Amino acid sequence: MQELRLFGMPAERGRWVLVALGMLINLCLGSIYSWSVFVGPLAAHFSGELGREVSANEVLMPFSVFLAVFALAMPLAGKYIEEWGPRKTTVVGGVLTGLGWLLASMAGSVEMLYVVYGIVGGAGVGIAYGVPVAVSARWFPDRRGLAVGLTVLGFGFSAFLTANIAGLLIAASGVMATFRVFGIAFLLLITLLALPLTFPPADWRPAGWVQAAMEGRIACECNRGQMVRTPVFYGLWACYFIGCLAGLMAISIAKPVGTELGIAPAFATALVGFFAIFNGGGRPVFGSLTDRMDPRNTALLSFVAIAGAALALWLLPGQITYIVAFAILWGCLGGWLAIAPAATGRFFGTCDYPRCYGVVFLAYGAGAIAGPQLAGFIKTTTGGYLGVFAYVAVLAAIGFAVAFTLLRPPSGSS
Repeated sequence: MQELRLFGMPAERGRWVLVALGMLINLCLGSIYSWSVFVGPLAAHFSGELGREVSANEVLMPFSVFLAVFALAMPLAGKYIEEWGPRKTTVVGGVLTGLGWLLASMAGSVEMLYVVYGIVGGAGVGIAYGVPVAVSARWFPDRRGLAVGLTVLGFGFSAFLTANIAGLLIAASGVMATFRVFGIAFLLLITLLALPLTFPPADWRPAGWVQAAMEGRIACECNRGQMVRTPVFYGLWACYFIGCLAGLMAISIAKPVGTELGIAPAFATALVGFFAIFNGGGRPVFGSLTDRMDPRNTALLSFVAIAGAALALWLLPGQITYIVAFAILWGCLGGWLAIAPAATGRFFGTCDYPRCYGVVFLAYGAGAIAGPQLAGFIKTTTGGYLGVFAYVAVLAAIGFAVAFTLLRPPSGSS
């Protein structure tokens, strides 16, 4: 049998290039996390140049619409990844992502941003996001957690890079010109990066890897309909939701918690960029742990870390505690973006992976919407941000119990 080659190399080595391409695609898609850089300039643009006063909530709404459409589009796009293939699906998502940013540069009202940026751009990211994850999951049955973690690392690190670029462009040429530059760049980059994406042949396995020897590697090959009838699906969905809810509750108030503890606002802003490194780095770290420890044990470790960090902030608040605890919380949130896709492949196989993980990913969308809102509600009712962390610890304890009880391979495991 002729050896399969990728990029002129044996497939076992060439497949890592696909991981790198997926990481770069996610670096473009994750630019949504730089939205905070646009808030002030957009408010100034609408009030100064267009003569309309807009509130902070109005300018933040495109971000919320984007995340909601992103989360909803991903499961809907799952079947098209199989029908169209990874290359064509990513190109469609990349074109819509670029158009969302490009059309935003022409928006004459904040309501138009909801449509062109929130809906068009969010749909584009929702379509494209699942493709590199599915590609890595299929090419790496032996190291799925690490490969997926590295692939989504780009999404976590994106704000660290794109926020700084956006800040420089806004200062040099204005906010609307920055939307235009980003739109053209993403349209071209994602399209070019998508061209080499491909799935492995159905019978391909890494040299020297024997599935039968990897006990418990794949519990069963399920389609989406079979998956949603298993208890482990609901356990995974609940754990993913709780992990994202707890993490996003904390992340959404990172800067105000720092200033509440006496950290200078400029330094608190710089620390957010520092924490983003842990958000990105947590993905390959927890992905690799999922390979070594299995999803259940990695989930338990994550919830212990979240609870410990939250309790430390609540009981022993201080600047050093804040920095250490938030690095852990951001790292664990990033970690769930690797644990959940790796666990989906481990428990349910890859025969219907894009549609299966699309449904699981709805947990992230629910957490992204509920987390910041819940944090704001708790702050309003308790009078301070530190009260949020008692609730984060309780959520982590619930997550631990769910993971311990339900994150077990479904019936039919090998």
